[in-house]
Amino acid sequence: MAICINQTCLQLVQGDITELQVDAIVNAANARLVLGGGVAGAIRSKGGPDIQAACNQHGPIKVGQAAMTTGGRLKASYVIHAVGPQMGEGDEDNKLKNATLSALKLADHHHLSSMAFCAISTGIFGFPLQRCAEIMLAHTIDYLKAETSLKKVIFCLYDVAAFSVFEHTLEQLTP
Repeated sequence: MAICINQTCLQLVQGDITELQVDAIVNAANARLVLGGGVAGAIRSKGGPDIQAACNQHGPIKVGQAAMTTGGRLKASYVIHAVGPQMGEGDEDNKLKNATLSALKLADHHHLSSMAFCAISTGIFGFPLQRCAEIMLAHTIDYLKAETSLKKVIFCLYDVAAFSVFEHTLEQLTP
């Protein structure tokens, strides 16, 4: 599923974010920027040690912030590490909004034309998938209404269930 907002295509795909050919992929990071499990583990495994070495130069960062590193051996040139909230820490919705916007702004700051998000914080951090879809999609759509260097923003969902939630949410948010 895809929609156009100004000059940007927002697209939903199901699959492995580490296999996408985009300028940057977004990692659902922890504040220490240690590449552990989930999406971060796949990035570490496929991208090689250069990514963690670069993370060590940037971390720690605060929840809601993002940092950019090399993409190592990934198809993507860069990884944007966005720190989302852990459920139960308080103000989670606002923190997820900030993580999403921080990643978008960082991509624009570096004049990237394409990027791919995962569903930030929905793994081990326990953020509800439906709320994640509503927050990330709504704020991305709003962001893309202004001037941006981004021509393509992908939300890459690993499984059919997550894709379905994001698809239904995107249908609700757009005419």
